[in-house]
Amino acid sequence: MSTSAIDWKRWLWPLRSRKVQVAIATIVTAYAAQVGAQVSEETVLTVLGVGVALILGIAHEDAARARTG
Repeated sequence: MSTSAIDWKRWLWPLRSRKVQVAIATIVTAYAAQVGAQVSEETVLTVLGVGVALILGIAHEDAARARTG
């Protein structure tokens, strides 16, 4: 394996986390709305709320999994 492939793996390993994936999707959506995409304020707030709820749900699920085994 070349060193460039190893470097990419080192930088991209956080993307395996579901919490990071949801956070990135939420941030991208909020940023797109900020820079001019025609999205209503209610839609942005909904996406942010759902993103936060998903992250908290995943964290709760991970904690339960760690507790049980």
